[in-house]
Parts: sequence; structure tokens; C-alpha cells
Amino acid sequence: MTATVTVGEFSRLTHLSVKTLHHYHEIGLLAPVSVDVSSGYRRYGTGQVETALLIRRLRLLRMPLPDVRAVVEAGEGTAREETLRTHLERMERELAQTRDVVASLRELLTPGRPVLDVEYRFIPPFRAYGVRGQVPRDGIGPWCEYAFGRLGAVTGDIFATSGATYSDEFFTDDEGEVLAFHPVPLDQPQADGVELVDLSGGYFAIAVHSGPMTDFDRTYGALGSHVAEYCEVAPGPIRELYPIGPGDVPDPADYRTEVCWPIQRIPVLKG
Repeated sequence: MTATVTVGEFSRLTHLSVKTLHHYHEIGLLAPVSVDVSSGYRRYGTGQVETALLIRRLRLLRMPLPDVRAVVEAGEGTAREETLRTHLERMERELAQTRDVVASLRELLTPGRPVLDVEYRFIPPFRAYGVRGQVPRDGIGPWCEYAFGRLGAVTGDIFATSGATYSDEFFTDDEGEVLAFHPVPLDQPQADGVELVDLSGGYFAIAVHSGPMTDFDRTYGALGSHVAEYCEVAPGPIRELYPIGPGDVPDPADYRTEVCWPIQRIPVLKG
């Protein structure tokens, strides 16, 4: 048997404040079973308690209201399960990222600069397939997934280490040109969906970043400081090379990224 209760009583039943219940009514997420025309008093059915508790839990999991609505309106079945699964997977990724950031913060608070092995290397000029774009810094992950997906579709079995160049504006303005590339032979023909580019050669100071990108900025900071202290900076964008990236291994702990800082010449370091 289903009874009706006042909004205040329903608030006690569900641990949702009256203000929240009013808001959910206004946006059509959880409407009362009846509203008194003269007084505006709302009454809810006890059969709505389970739905209200579901909504409360989803909001505690920081699910956006449109997704909560999709779950509620889907009822029982595949659509609800898919929406819940997608959100839980997103939360698990966010939790893993939070753990990585906490670990990185603990390392950052440890006295002393990180130990960094710097290699000096001359990289000859080469030809590559490229995908170019004006990319905001906070959108670099999805853009790289898109760009390297396009490159992978045309490079096939051409074995080479992919990479990307990042303009100064990408760092200074939080948005700038990024060129994702995959080296190809000099006689490689044009291909649909990518451009054929020639990258210049030059000297670089190179450091390897191991693992996920959570503390990638520390590698940049350490390498850039080394270059400023011991080298002459050359014009041109910073390059990143991806010997082991997301398309190669499933675990970010196994990623290997080479950060290549352009320099004028190989310095002579005094012992």
C-alpha cells in the first residue's frame, strides 16, 4: 500500500532537504504525486522513496543532473546499466588520477630537485605524415587521441616513433599550434586526412619522462632549468617523442616520453 506524505516528511524519509526536493520538482527530475492548487503544498508517495534514494546516491557520486535524469527515466534495463557503468568508469579514472596527483605532490614536497639524466642528440631532418591543429591545453588529451588515430590509419606498418611539436603559444597562452607526426620514407606519397611535412634537424637536450603525465610538468621544469643553466636555447618548438605511449601499452606506468628541448649546440660541461 502506498501512502502520501508532506514534503517535510518526505525530506526525513529520504535525507533530501526540502530546498533540494523543490529544485528537483522545478527541473522535472522528481515531481510530487500531487500539489494543492490553493496552498501549493506538495505531497509525495512512499513509492517514490526508492527513486529519491537512487537520485541522492548518484548525486553523492557527483553524477551530472542530465545523467541522473537519464538513469531515472530509463527505469530498469540496459540503458540504465550503461549510463551507470559509464559514470562509474569515469569516477574510477578520476580516482586514479587523484591518487597520482597526491603521489606527485608528496614527491614535490620532498627536499631537493629531481634527478634527471639529460642526453644531447642531433636529430637529422626527416619527412612525416602530420596532423596539425590549434589546441587548448586542457583539450590536448582528446586531440592527441584524435590526431594519432588519424595517423595510425594511414601509416599502417611504417615502423617509427611518433611525436608532436608544441608551439610557444601552447604554453604561454594555454592554446597554440600542435603538430602530431609519424616519420615516413622520403618517397612516401600524399595520403588523405593528413599532410606531408618536413621537420628540420637540429640539436636537442633530451630527458625521458617515465610513467603517466601527472607530474609531466616536473620533467619539463627540470629539463628547462638544465638547458637554461648549461645550454644555448635554439629557436623552434619543443618536441615530444613517444617510444611507448597509450597505443602501445595499457598501463600508464609503462609510458615513456622523450622531451626534446632545442639547443644551439652540444655544450661542453665542466666536471
